Amino acid sequence: MTDVYDAEKRSAVMRQVKGSGTGPERTLRRLLTRLGARYRLNRKDLPGSPDIVLPGRRLVIFAHGCFWHGHDCARGARVPKTNRDYWLAKVGRNRARDATTAQALSAAGWRVEVVWECEMKDEAALTARLAALLAVKTPGL
Repeated sequence: MTDVYDAEKRSAVMRQVKGSGTGPERTLRRLLTRLGARYRLNRKDLPGSPDIVLPGRRLVIFAHGCFWHGHDCARGARVPKTNRDYWLAKVGRNRARDATTAQALSAAGWRVEVVWECEMKDEAALTARLAALLAVKTPGL
């Protein structure tokens, strides 16, 4: 099956895909701010440059898009019909990178949490989850 866009238009569409400051990330930041949490964004000195870092709690939070990171929900399980092999490999590499990053952060003493895009639909449940994460006391700090 061929692409519905020509190469130039497809390139323009893909350039619009953001790496940081995405909708799910902004939602997560808004909820954390409501809970009174103080955080830093995209710290480059940590493995994987986590989306949100709460240094005082030794907590990092990644806001993952279901499609891009291969979540097991309906959106994450969808595979494009065009260039199928490429997308399966791409998502596989993303998942492997995520696992390596989480392991490196855990080894450095950080708590790692992933919030999936589909979890953002239920803000009450997400707020409760974030409040529970913030309530955990980090040993040694």
